Amino acid sequence: MSNLAIQVCGLGKQYHIGHSRQSYTTFRETLIDVFAGPVRRARSLIRGQATGAAELDETFWALKDVSFEVQHGETLGIIGHNGAGKSTLLKILSRITEPTEGYVDIYGRVGAMLEVGTGFHPELTGRENIYLNGAILGMTRADIHRQFDAIVDFAGVEKFIDTPIKHYSSGMALRLGFSVAAHLEPEILIVDEVLAVGDAEFQKKCLGKMGEVAGEGRTVLFVSHNMAAVMNLCEKSLHLRAGQIVHYGSTKDVVEAYVSQSDEVPGSNLESRMDRRGNGRFRFYRFAMRNTAGEFVPTLISGEDAEFLAFFRGERPLNMKSVQVSMKVVSVWGERLFTVYNGFSGDTFEGNLEAGVFVCHVPKLPLAPGRYTVSLWSALGHDEIDWITDCASFDVVAGDYYGTGKAPDIQTHGAMLLPHHWSLSVAEHERQ
Repeated sequence: MSNLAIQVCGLGKQYHIGHSRQSYTTFRETLIDVFAGPVRRARSLIRGQATGAAELDETFWALKDVSFEVQHGETLGIIGHNGAGKSTLLKILSRITEPTEGYVDIYGRVGAMLEVGTGFHPELTGRENIYLNGAILGMTRADIHRQFDAIVDFAGVEKFIDTPIKHYSSGMALRLGFSVAAHLEPEILIVDEVLAVGDAEFQKKCLGKMGEVAGEGRTVLFVSHNMAAVMNLCEKSLHLRAGQIVHYGSTKDVVEAYVSQSDEVPGSNLESRMDRRGNGRFRFYRFAMRNTAGEFVPTLISGEDAEFLAFFRGERPLNMKSVQVSMKVVSVWGERLFTVYNGFSGDTFEGNLEAGVFVCHVPKLPLAPGRYTVSLWSALGHDEIDWITDCASFDVVAGDYYGTGKAPDIQTHGAMLLPHHWSLSVAEHERQ
């Protein structure tokens, strides 16, 4: 017997854009158009210009030739930049939107949380909307009644359960909507990037609940820009770009491919920088980063090994034995976060070189998601060779630094991540 939960074959969704509505016209303008219109259109055709609906009717494919399968009990992450087609895919899977081509087979009851307050009636109370949503999902009144207290408790809206939804804040509606979708025991739970709206504590509860649902052998489809949550929760992932699947497989492989994508080999050209100090025995001319696979990338992942590369060249060979090099990393607010320096690490260089690349390997990158700026410095003894301030920027996306699926937020928790461990001791208290 097949264990399929979802089968997607050749799925495509086309939208028509660019249509304009005919504005109101007077009777005189209508008469003029009747007699003069054919002449204008003929002239346009002679010039090779489109007319009428032909120039207004444009189409684009939000999804094109998407195929994949999800087994019962699997958790699938769906990632991609804004506009990649993620939400369109979930709307088709949730039967909100019909596909233009291809088909979807779903084997099981679906619970979907796609937008804040999806399926809520603003005039009904929270209590009434719970029963309404449950009925839409195919639950009996007895089933809903059995889960009612757990739904309300999880959402934290006990005081407002008999208040119309239109008076709820977006956060309250979000919490109640997710709670309904998760507690009414769907065999397939589909969750869009709704967690970005909730506070940190609620995000933690949502991730815990999705992990619990997955642990019970139910199927979860999860769209998120939080790579730590995706990596911790999902066994497999697919990466959408421009409506097509570009990567599909193990979450680790897909996430690494996603953050390393770029139309060209990334790197900052430093040759044009004139605001530099030093005697110029050599000059830094390029800065770049590499990931664990040795690929040049524009973006790094928290908790993953990273390499920073400073390319240099001079006019004549230089004995590298006494050369010093360092890189300073600061936040977007100008706070110095750390400096990596070969004098600290005790590393020395060999050879008489005219050009080369300094490579700094940073295991388990200890930076929270955000943007950072780099300054490069080099010296020979006490003589500065090249020093460029704020020469490049790079982005870090959330990774599973702590192995718990929880990614610290730079604004709330700070930029630096530290390995640590907590314990509880009664003996320490008694010794005081």
